[in-house]
Amino acid sequence: MEVLYVPLFLKHKKQLYMDIPCMFLLLSGVLFVHLSDSKAVDTIYANQAIKDDGDTLVSPGGMFELGFFSPGKSKYRYVGIWYNKISVCTPVWVANRETPIADRTGVFILTHEGNLVILADGGNTKIWSSNSTSSTMINPVAQILDTGNLVLWDNTSTNNQNLVWQSFDYIGDTFIAGMKFGKDFKTGLEKHMTSWKSPDDPSQGEYIHYLDTNGYPQLFGRKGNDLRWRIGPWNGLGNSGLPIDTPNPIYTMEFVFNQEEIFYRFELNTSIILRLQLAWDGTILHTQWIERLQQWVVFADIGVDSYNRYAVCGPFGSHNINRRPLCSCLKGFEPRLPDEWEASGWSGGCQRKRPLDCASGDGFWKISGVKLPDTRQSWYNVSMTLDECEMACRRNCSCIAYANLDIRGSGCLLWFNELIDIREYDVKHNLYIRLAASEFSGNKISQLSYKQKKGVLTVVLSIISAALLSFAVAYTCKKKRLYMKRRGIWDTLNKKNNSVQMEDTDDLPVFSLYEIAKATENFSINNKIGEGGFGLVYKGVLEGGREVAVKRLSESSKQGLDEFKNEITCIAKLQHRNLVKILGYCIHGNEMILIYEYMANKSLDSFLFDETRSSMLDWPCRFQIIHGMARGILYLHQDSCLQIIHRDLKAGNVLLDADMNPKISDFGLARKFFGSDDTFTKTKKVVGTYGYISPEYAVHGKFSTKSDVFSFGVLVLEIVSGKKNTGFSHQDHGDNLLGHAWRLYKENRSIELMSASLRDSCIISEVLRSIHVGLLCVQHHPEDRPTMMSVILMLISEGVLPEPKQPAFFTGESHGGVQSVSSADEYMMTQLYGR
Repeated sequence: MEVLYVPLFLKHKKQLYMDIPCMFLLLSGVLFVHLSDSKAVDTIYANQAIKDDGDTLVSPGGMFELGFFSPGKSKYRYVGIWYNKISVCTPVWVANRETPIADRTGVFILTHEGNLVILADGGNTKIWSSNSTSSTMINPVAQILDTGNLVLWDNTSTNNQNLVWQSFDYIGDTFIAGMKFGKDFKTGLEKHMTSWKSPDDPSQGEYIHYLDTNGYPQLFGRKGNDLRWRIGPWNGLGNSGLPIDTPNPIYTMEFVFNQEEIFYRFELNTSIILRLQLAWDGTILHTQWIERLQQWVVFADIGVDSYNRYAVCGPFGSHNINRRPLCSCLKGFEPRLPDEWEASGWSGGCQRKRPLDCASGDGFWKISGVKLPDTRQSWYNVSMTLDECEMACRRNCSCIAYANLDIRGSGCLLWFNELIDIREYDVKHNLYIRLAASEFSGNKISQLSYKQKKGVLTVVLSIISAALLSFAVAYTCKKKRLYMKRRGIWDTLNKKNNSVQMEDTDDLPVFSLYEIAKATENFSINNKIGEGGFGLVYKGVLEGGREVAVKRLSESSKQGLDEFKNEITCIAKLQHRNLVKILGYCIHGNEMILIYEYMANKSLDSFLFDETRSSMLDWPCRFQIIHGMARGILYLHQDSCLQIIHRDLKAGNVLLDADMNPKISDFGLARKFFGSDDTFTKTKKVVGTYGYISPEYAVHGKFSTKSDVFSFGVLVLEIVSGKKNTGFSHQDHGDNLLGHAWRLYKENRSIELMSASLRDSCIISEVLRSIHVGLLCVQHHPEDRPTMMSVILMLISEGVLPEPKQPAFFTGESHGGVQSVSSADEYMMTQLYGR
């Protein structure tokens, strides 16, 4: 080590060599030494210093590094901690956020009194201090740990290390594994996130993300003094307004609430590098470092927009992003300002239609699937049952709503003030709202206690049984009316000579038939670029030179008006880089036409299953396509303003732009969805493409988000192998592609599934991980399949993956005790898929 002013006392060396000038300086009181040894160290002792000339501390395992740095394009110098093992300088903590140094004269030193300080101007100006000085400090030691935490110990003996100060107590804009996000009641220390002012300026920005401990604790975000978002309280499994917190194989979220402290913390289950960042623009980003890409990949974000703003609908208003308008009043309530309800931005909220009358017996209305209202003024009990919670609310006439704390059925929350910031979400929480007895139109069931309701059950079942016959008759009549209605719509369209504006598409341009015909040279066969179940697809050039794809419904198409409308109303509201963008539509007479952005490389199947063109898809390109498809499906399932199940994911419906980026297309069969990942919707009309349809959908007509997960898994295996699932054959067995992939996996020969054209470009670990994830997605039972969020995490992580179970449509012998599908299901699947 190089000596600065005085030589460094080596950790366990008793002998010290000094020359006369150094001894003079020591006696003069210049007491700090500087590190510049080529060997990385993780610890500094009293009066040791780190200068801004390349000195750093590196954690024992090499994960984190501490030293001076300049963020982005800034020329100012800061002391920070960043990831040592990645190529992009990514700070997770900054000491002197508000007091940068303009030059390289800075020194970071641990004083003998146990204080970490940053000095500038040759040690003459104090820039920052940890303020951890203690009169009882004996042997101060500062160490950077592999968690990224800078800790200050009072190392009084080998077995006695007393923690004095730690950087984890002072979170900046980044939240990493092991940090506690919350409040220490003993010290009063609040641990929250604050954004940077800009990407190049780590000083405190406009946004703060914090845990509010008033009432039942919940997460909030502010921009200055303006309350911007509320993620909601802990529901036993995660935050009620943060779907990403649902259990997954990558990390585990924990919520601790006791008399000493309250905090959130997450721990990684794998060796991935994961962080949460409050960006300078107020967006909370969940990112993971991907070594092979040498970049941070955002796999989830919480945008602060009109959908996430706090209390958008005002008191007693309910917010649903799948509805237009976004806001509505709760049952028993009406707009306070009905004439200005939508024009005022709904902020006026709602008021009761009828006043409560506790003495005569009010009732409770159950609302399912909501983010619970603001709990800052709520009362709570963690041990009460739902029955006890209901009785507590009934006995107090000021109580206006109650709910379980934990979605698994325990704890009690009571509200006594206006219900604010209710959002209809994909969560399993139920909220019970107090209403006047007259709101139930004479039906007293909702007013009864839980035990009284059981007594009514027998009568209700009898009524239901009697109603079934009437329902059958009514259903037949409804089918007939629906048929006549569709005939009427078609007749109306056929009589129209001009374009017809469709509902819910006010922002979508309407093209005239003349414009489309001109763009496609009157639908010239030379401009034909594709053909599908909807009809022919043409390349067109609009005035101004923009290239478009024109999809024209043919008279022989199996799809019709419903699919046409569905395509427009679904995709028009969706905006994502991995979804094809619709530019407009045209209805003229019996002509129905859709106009999309033009995809230069057409569809994935035109490359994947063509012996010549498949060689153009090397492994990096294929893996990019897999990841892009996953991001697009995740957006449909979770992040879009409409929760969508595509129902027809296949290689032909994945389009490729000029850079081979995938974009999911063809939403004619898509359906809006209002349940959780394991909630099913049932239909008697099974649509889609054989080879990609999940077993529960093919056999029983049940579909959910897990149906799309299954289709995605088929696509992954097709992309890796270059073979189609349907029509696949092998000389050794009669299974389809899924069964073949399963056999190879069980024999530890999965790499043999890979297309031979990928041998020179493949990354073996990525190929094997993709096959593994594909098999997880095509498991027979939907509850065994991962969510798309977990799929993305597994694709980009490097940790151990769960073992897949036998896939659907596997017709061979059972392996390792894994049972095959039922004989009835197998017969039906054979008819659909073949052997």
